[in-house]
Amino acid sequence: MVDILHKVGIEAPAAEVYSALTTVEGLAGWWTGDTRGDGASLGGLLEFRFPAGGFDMRVRDLGQDERVVWEVVDGPEEWVGTRVDWTVRGAGDRAVVLFKHEGWKEPVEFMHHCSTKWATYLMSLKSLVETGKGAPSPDDVKIDDWD
Repeated sequence: MVDILHKVGIEAPAAEVYSALTTVEGLAGWWTGDTRGDGASLGGLLEFRFPAGGFDMRVRDLGQDERVVWEVVDGPEEWVGTRVDWTVRGAGDRAVVLFKHEGWKEPVEFMHHCSTKWATYLMSLKSLVETGKGAPSPDDVKIDDWD
């Protein structure tokens, strides 16, 4: 198994970052404007849609202001069964996000694409929380012919 790993510092309290990871409004503000579901309850289902397709994620773990884990239950074959793990460490008015998209079976070309896209979306999350404006799909950074 292989994982995508990223780290980003955000100039905001951990609670604000956590809210952007668990509310439909927050998620739609940095990842995709077409977001539906329940991200604030264990077992909740989140539906994320993009022009090229989408993902359904089940909320598997929540640690108040500290941790969010989703399991991919529908989407591209390479994603189904993987987990997206967010750890938020706060120190006053600053937070650090440790991100993992874990459980990939092998490092296929699509994983390279997804790693770069996750990085752009993490910067969108940072921008949303720090300035109030993210760059969610369809207004995200385009990186290759798969966007």
